[in-house]
Amino acid sequence: MFYETEKNDHGLARPPFKSIAVPRPIAWISTLDAEGRANLAPYSQFTNLTFDPPYILFSANRDYDGARKDTTNNIELTGEFVHNMVTYDLLDKMNITAAAFEPGVDEFEAAGLTKEPSVMVKPPRVAESPIHLECKYVTTICLPGTSAVGNADIIIGKVVGVHIKDEYILPNGKIDIEKIKPLARMGYSDYTFIEKVFEYVPSDAAHDEGDRALGLEGATGAFGKK
Repeated sequence: MFYETEKNDHGLARPPFKSIAVPRPIAWISTLDAEGRANLAPYSQFTNLTFDPPYILFSANRDYDGARKDTTNNIELTGEFVHNMVTYDLLDKMNITAAAFEPGVDEFEAAGLTKEPSVMVKPPRVAESPIHLECKYVTTICLPGTSAVGNADIIIGKVVGVHIKDEYILPNGKIDIEKIKPLARMGYSDYTFIEKVFEYVPSDAAHDEGDRALGLEGATGAFGKK
């Protein structure tokens, strides 16, 4: 099949686009508003950008009336946010925080989650989450939509601090992803989680195995020290 996105003439019972770029990790973003009230919300259009230094981005579509998300407003106002990794065990609580609460409602409390202080930023972390990225706001890229909700604010942040619970670090220094079971979004209302990991050594066909390994590992600062 083929369809033009502007015509949306795919002829399927369900829109297929969000089932193509999968699985997508979930950015569970905690922020503070101008009055210091906590906000927590998930965003499934999320990725890391680079590693030296580390940057991440997530995209927050606007509401059906064109209003920006509280997360976006809070980040631009305070310049800080935290990404909290969502696991399979946290699915139900994450789902509660996805609800469209009124501004000022504390989603930590609504979902029965525990706040944990951050080190380098003010927004709290989700104590139940195994990994947190403390971030400083860098910029917003605004993408125009064909509808109000199609307008998207892409938030880019620089990671200034990383928390990993010790029980999820293996003796070889790797993170125990199979134990964590990170949650990911598919299309529709579908989710998945990681339960199998395998290693595949990069090709040395171009005789650059050392550099490729450093890049795949995300060895911050390694390239400048050569």
